[in-house]
Amino acid sequence: MKKTSDDILIKAEGLYKSFDLQSGFFAKKDKLVYAVNNVSFDIKKGETYGIVGESGCGKTTTARLLIRMYDLNSGKIYFYNEDGTVCDISSFKKQEIKSYQEKVKYVFQDPAKSLNPRMNVFSVMTDGLKYSSHKYSKQEIQELAEKAIVDVGLSKDDLQKRPAEFSGGQRQRISIARGLLLNPSLLICDEVVSALDVSIQAQVLKLLSELREKRNLSMLFITHDLRVACYFCDRIGVMYRGVLVEEADAATLYKSALHPYTKLLFEAAMMFKINSSVEVKTMLEKENACPFA
Repeated sequence: MKKTSDDILIKAEGLYKSFDLQSGFFAKKDKLVYAVNNVSFDIKKGETYGIVGESGCGKTTTARLLIRMYDLNSGKIYFYNEDGTVCDISSFKKQEIKSYQEKVKYVFQDPAKSLNPRMNVFSVMTDGLKYSSHKYSKQEIQELAEKAIVDVGLSKDDLQKRPAEFSGGQRQRISIARGLLLNPSLLICDEVVSALDVSIQAQVLKLLSELREKRNLSMLFITHDLRVACYFCDRIGVMYRGVLVEEADAATLYKSALHPYTKLLFEAAMMFKINSSVEVKTMLEKENACPFA
C-alpha cells in the first residue's frame, strides 16, 4: 500500500484478458479470444464513467475484471481507500478479494436470472452476508435490508415477497438494492436498463442519479446506447474490439468526437444512414494499434 491524495477511486492500467476460443476435452488450447486489449482508464470519487460499444466489444469483460470476477492476463487495477492508501487489487488473494468486493458491487443486466426465484426478496438481498468479512446480527441485517429497499422506491413489506411478484423494472430495483446493502464506494451497472421499456428506463436512471447524490456513489455504467450514456454519465470511454478507442466528457462528446467509430455510433443512435454494416468480430490476436483502422 502507498499513500495518495488524488480524487481517483479506481484506476485500470493496461488490462489484457483472453479466453480459450473453444472448450471441452478436445478443444485446441492455443486458440485464444482477446476480449480486452491494453485498456486503461480511471473513475473518480462521485463520478459516473460510461463504457459504450457494441455487443462483443469487451465492455462487460472489462467491468468483471474490475470486480475480480475474472483474473487478469496482465495489467494493474488500483483501488484508492478512504484512508488515503491505494491497493493493487490485481494481486489480491481470496480473502482480500472478498473484502474488496464489499466496496465494489455489481448489478447484472437481467434481474430475472440474477434473482433466485425460490427465495423471498429479503433472502435474495441478505444471503451473501453470511460470507461477509463482518459478522452482522439479525437486527443489523434487517435494518440494512429495510433501508436499501426503501432507498430504491419499494416498501419494507416487499421484502417478504418473491421476485416473480414484481415487474421487470421493480426486479431491477431489487438488484440495485442488493448492491447498495453494504454502502459500497463503486456500483458497476451492466446494461441495467437495456431490457426495460423506455419509460421504465427513465425511472431507473432517475433513481440511480438520486442514489449517486444521496450516497456519494461512484458508478461504472456499461451500455450499448450512446444517447443514454451521454445523458447519464460524466465521462465516456468508447470500446471497439477490446480496445478503448476514445475517451471524452459526456457533455461534449457528440461535438468533439474524433474517432470514426464514435461518429458511427452517434449516427446509428440518431437513426442516420451509416457507412458500415459490419458486426464487431471476435478478437483472435492481440491488438497493438487501433482495430478499427
